[in-house]
Amino acid sequence: MTYSIGEVAKKLDLTVYTLRYYDREGLMPFVERTSSGTRLFKESDIDFLKIIQCLKATGMPIKDIKDFIAWCSEGESTLKQRHEMFMERRASVEAQIAELQKTMEVIDHKCAYYESALNAGTEEIHKVNNGNPITN
Repeated sequence: MTYSIGEVAKKLDLTVYTLRYYDREGLMPFVERTSSGTRLFKESDIDFLKIIQCLKATGMPIKDIKDFIAWCSEGESTLKQRHEMFMERRASVEAQIAELQKTMEVIDHKCAYYESALNAGTEEIHKVNNGNPITN
């Protein structure tokens, strides 16, 4: 079974424009075309596009994604490069998660602060804590 670019865009929650951009950037060399140039997506193409989406979500630049696609085309001789790339992506995502956790701790603190102030009907109870002023 094959899918049109519109069907794939809908399945992946992307725009047709984004898929065309990926194609122009060389991220979809695996997608077949009809003699009139219409793209014909197979299920395996959609699976590969999901990997591209994942890599983009990690902040990976298009150039590096293109390298990954080229490595995949080269076959098993590039297994080590692909593994190392994913290990680097993993480390990057772990760092992002740690940073987001710190951000969440600040947000949780401020939620508790405002909830307490709302329940008390004033911020006055928070103005001084052990002699240190607390900012709102």
